[in-house]
Amino acid sequence: MIWDKKHETMPNDDLRALQSQRLKDVVSRVYNNVPFYKKKMDELGVKPEDIKSIDDIVKLPFTTKEDMREVFPYGLLATEMENIVEIHTSSGTTGKPVVDAYTQGDIDVWSEVMARTMSMGDVGKNDIVQNAYGYGLFTGGLGVHYGARKIGANIIPISGGNTKRQLKVLQDFKSTVMTCTPSYCLYLAEYARENGIDFKDLPVRVGFFGAEPWSENMRKEIEAKLHLKAYDIYGLTEIIGPGVAAECEHQNGLHIFEDHFYPEIINPETGEQLKDGEKGELVITTLTKEGTPILRYRIRDITFLMPEACKCGRSFRRMHRLMGRTDDMLIIRGVNVFPSQIEQILFRMEGIEPHYQLVVSRDGQLDSLEVQVEMNERIFSDEIKKLEEMEKAIAKEIAYELAVHATVKLVEPKSIARSEGKAKRVIDNRNI
Repeated sequence: MIWDKKHETMPNDDLRALQSQRLKDVVSRVYNNVPFYKKKMDELGVKPEDIKSIDDIVKLPFTTKEDMREVFPYGLLATEMENIVEIHTSSGTTGKPVVDAYTQGDIDVWSEVMARTMSMGDVGKNDIVQNAYGYGLFTGGLGVHYGARKIGANIIPISGGNTKRQLKVLQDFKSTVMTCTPSYCLYLAEYARENGIDFKDLPVRVGFFGAEPWSENMRKEIEAKLHLKAYDIYGLTEIIGPGVAAECEHQNGLHIFEDHFYPEIINPETGEQLKDGEKGELVITTLTKEGTPILRYRIRDITFLMPEACKCGRSFRRMHRLMGRTDDMLIIRGVNVFPSQIEQILFRMEGIEPHYQLVVSRDGQLDSLEVQVEMNERIFSDEIKKLEEMEKAIAKEIAYELAVHATVKLVEPKSIARSEGKAKRVIDNRNI
């Protein structure tokens, strides 16, 4: 179901004209109202009148997470504080949080793009949405909440955690839509199985999962265990929260809502803009944000844009599901490795569970990688020789596909810590 046919199926020439006008407007606004951006543009010798079309976006400065932390908390405001109706921040676990301030107009846009997102899963007024994303400063919970309200669906704002209660609510209130992180979704399935609950007996039919990278194999696992259709959604606090991009029913890339968020792919080393189809770092510019507009935000996510027409009829370009990040990329003895690449290999192996951790250590001057992955109950009782053979088989696959040597350690079922939010995939014990 297409929520907003006027914009979501807009011809390319009309879309580019709209993007060009909105880019000119936002550049003028930040230059005149945000000293941070005026300084950045002046340093590059760029004035608002130099931006005549969307192609001129390459003349503008990049923005980084470090920039946003330097001007914490209100240094990116482009309007008076009296116009701000809501504030969200990132977790700030690695430094000062980044701040996203919303006007009522921004809340309206957020509601709109999340309504588009949920409509891709055919969510309507008769659905009951169990929203297990966290409410509060985290953008996930309220983003989904606003989208569901825009559609007119019934929403249960249960927030994250309390797995026993989550399952009880699914049973009692007959929820048809589930929203949470993909790793928590699998934990929910595991907990349900242990407690004799079969998702086949529940009416939940669709799920919207994001806030962390996940693989196609993990999607298959989720769909098999929860008997629903699993949609990948994408967003980030710095831009608006969830609602930047989402999968349609064909599940072949995430449509970016380009009338509000202009995407670029750049070479992460040089900053050069790459062509559609070329893999690189995702950069987003907010075209309609009023509270804290952002120019050319370097997200660090690795992907590529898919310009080919989608069967669903939407004209927005799609981005391939995330292939890793420039800042969680592991370099093991000169080889670049993303956790998601190892995950793809693990999910192909029989007898293991979708719970794993990568432990990186340094022995003298050499890095070592240990892949800890849970066995399922069926093979846990196998003889040691069989388990050792499986460990060697997994290590061989990793070496063959990624050209990196890893020690694989099969661990007992449920021995890797579970998370009700984003899963902790990497433990880096190197002092670097």
